[in-house]
Amino acid sequence: MKKLLIYLILIATTAWSDIPRQRKDNLVLENIPDIPASVAERLQPYQSVRSAVFIDWLHRDGGMLIRTRFGESSQIHAVESPKGMRRQLTFFAEPVGECVVCPDPRQDLFLFTKDSAGNEVDQIYVYDLARGTHTKLSDGRSKHSALVWSNKGDRFAFRSNKRNSRDFDVYLGDLSGSKNFRAVLQEGGYWYPVEFSPDDRRVLVKKYVSSDESYYYILDIAGRSLAPLHDDTARIAYGTACWAPSARGIYVVADWESDHKRLLYYDLVNKEFTVLTGQIAWDIGEVEISPSGRTLAFTSNEDGFSRLYLMDTATRGLSRVTMPDGQIFYLKFKPGGDELAVSINRATQPSDAYTFKLDSRKFIRWTYSELGGLDTTAFVSPRLIRYQTFDSVNGKPRTIPAYYYEPKRSKPPYPVLIDCHGGPAVQARPYFSTSAQFYLNELGIAVIAPNFRGSTGYGREFMSLDDGYNREDAVRDIGRLLDWVEEQPQLDGRRVGITGGSYGGYLALASMVRYSDRLCCGIDGWGISNFVSFLENTGEYRQDVRREEYGDERDPQMREFLRRISPLTNAHKIKKPMLVVQGLHDPRVPLSEAEQIVKAVRKNGVDVWYLLAEDEGHGFGKKSNYNIYQQIRVLFLEKYLLKKDKALRGN
Repeated sequence: MKKLLIYLILIATTAWSDIPRQRKDNLVLENIPDIPASVAERLQPYQSVRSAVFIDWLHRDGGMLIRTRFGESSQIHAVESPKGMRRQLTFFAEPVGECVVCPDPRQDLFLFTKDSAGNEVDQIYVYDLARGTHTKLSDGRSKHSALVWSNKGDRFAFRSNKRNSRDFDVYLGDLSGSKNFRAVLQEGGYWYPVEFSPDDRRVLVKKYVSSDESYYYILDIAGRSLAPLHDDTARIAYGTACWAPSARGIYVVADWESDHKRLLYYDLVNKEFTVLTGQIAWDIGEVEISPSGRTLAFTSNEDGFSRLYLMDTATRGLSRVTMPDGQIFYLKFKPGGDELAVSINRATQPSDAYTFKLDSRKFIRWTYSELGGLDTTAFVSPRLIRYQTFDSVNGKPRTIPAYYYEPKRSKPPYPVLIDCHGGPAVQARPYFSTSAQFYLNELGIAVIAPNFRGSTGYGREFMSLDDGYNREDAVRDIGRLLDWVEEQPQLDGRRVGITGGSYGGYLALASMVRYSDRLCCGIDGWGISNFVSFLENTGEYRQDVRREEYGDERDPQMREFLRRISPLTNAHKIKKPMLVVQGLHDPRVPLSEAEQIVKAVRKNGVDVWYLLAEDEGHGFGKKSNYNIYQQIRVLFLEKYLLKKDKALRGN
């Protein structure tokens, strides 16, 4: 209600101005020119590309559930065999979120979550595969997530903020619905269940504090007792974890006594860790154990690419699976244990579902997503570069890793688009992007995705370099990337734009503030424009977690610092065109963050395009909305990045 009232006031205020607005269904376009039909036509093949990801195994026929999009949004489909037909099961306007199949083979059903208009107030539903029907189990008001079935399949655990909207408690439920949902953990903070113990008497739960601090506990369901996994006063960041079938220990990923997250085994009897991947000097990602417990599969993030490993739990010997450079995720062993399902994505190929046969060590492709009739040989893989930034480490210049995508079909020097990832505790990795491939092949724009300080994947120390009062050091990393661009003969340092979403939107705005004389234009999607107003207005359940990253605005000294560095405070320095994009129901970065920066930058006499989606939240989940957004981005870049008129570039 509060956000809606703010929106109505802002709409009324805007209506009195001279800024032209137009409506396309649930999209409001402000100061955006008409989109030529030629732009939509050129984009159409790229917007027809599909992808598919593995979700879970089905008991019936040995098939699987995948998530893909045939209509407006991503939905759940069933596939019975490799290359089999994709049979759509859910048909919602909103994308389906989590999805977990009941482990009891006698129960032909799965649980899933879905929100409304991007508000992230996810509800729990049960889908009956025999009848093809679904039923909502949750209250319709609170946020629910982290669905975990018991091994027996008679109940499930989840988290919800229903108690006070701020804290996430852990609940147990069954198919009778919310009337029988009962809280089993109410400690305050950001908690969620991870996995039931093999005998279903205990639940491994996690408390998330920040990107560099989290803890595992074991919850005894009957006694309601809570015991820390490891009684250590050190600040630790834990990753994924799973019980050993014997229940004597837990395989867990953590940066315990290390700068990187390693795979460890925690012995619950002797209460000690054993390091299992000391020879891998990179962060370990997903971990999945076979039903027999004899094989452990896990991924490592090696310079932004996924590597898949198998471990014999008896000998603890490791073997690496041979596969091309790419990303591998959503690992799960088939109930029989002889196959491992995965999703694979490469810079030149969208996601598809595969299985890996343990005996033959061969990948079998299950889905073949459509590529819109595009010439895939024209797709571009990036090159990993490292450029020097402003500070040093161990007496040597610090370098920032970045992925550089160079056009194949046009001649240098190329205009450049810097693409800043969100997070900030996230990493730019070479995933397939229709937008990036369009810029490369159709517009001749080189794309650079930097992993500025604060990014994950390069160790705990690197991730913490932008914390608190060091926030602007990440912006300085972007400045040194501009230096690198100007030194490259194949790149046009006079035609550089910047884009970013969420935290990347902040970086785009902050870079437009600091480097407005060196950038042609900027695109801010769902970005933070004022850290103080953001922290005060973001979802209650997110505030404390975000304060750990950005600083506590309730502290007067920190509040003044955050106000001083915010793009809104310095909006008068933005002298180049901006495109700002926002979802009305965004619970993370509120609507006001976009509205206030648009108003402030326009006072500079700068051309500011503004796109508001009334049926979206943090990002666009509906194809029709995203299609128009892509068209607007292309039109904006053609006008302000590719235009050779010096007046438009401000040179």
